[in-house]
Amino acid sequence: MRKRSLYILGLITLMVFPIPTFVGLWFVEDIDLLTIFQFENLNLFYTGLGLILGVSYALIALWVMQAPVFEKLPVRVEKMVKDMKLTFWDCVFLSISAGLGEELLFRSGIQFYLGPIITTVLFVAVHGYLNPFNWRMSLYGLVVIPFIFLISYGFDVLGLWFAVAAHFSYDLILFTTMSRQDD
Repeated sequence: MRKRSLYILGLITLMVFPIPTFVGLWFVEDIDLLTIFQFENLNLFYTGLGLILGVSYALIALWVMQAPVFEKLPVRVEKMVKDMKLTFWDCVFLSISAGLGEELLFRSGIQFYLGPIITTVLFVAVHGYLNPFNWRMSLYGLVVIPFIFLISYGFDVLGLWFAVAAHFSYDLILFTTMSRQDD
């Protein structure tokens, strides 16, 4: 995938994914945009906890992905990321885009209506990690589900910025590590 395409996808995630949340909560539920962003709940301690959770779980995921069972995946995520030749700043941009855009869509939007359990399973499935035709990928999905559960329940208790920080730091560790791995 070309970098231009990656940046377009990142911008779509950042700018378009939140639109259903804004429309649903603003027009249907009469919740204003500032409330959706939860700036009044922006807490550095909770955000820091999110960063720590994301980094910790990314390290666990990287370790788990080294298991022999994942060697036979038809498409290795690590290889795809490495082939993109991402710079550190590319990794930061994509992590911000996914962290903010997806958390606004899934936590502030979908989770508002479906609750944390269904939203967690939907989130992991949409990312392709629950694949009935590829049990190895589904196995990885089962590894990711506890992390997404923690983000989902953390969102309810600690707020949006906890979830954004956890998602951002998880993706940043994965992207930066995978983009620099040897074959």
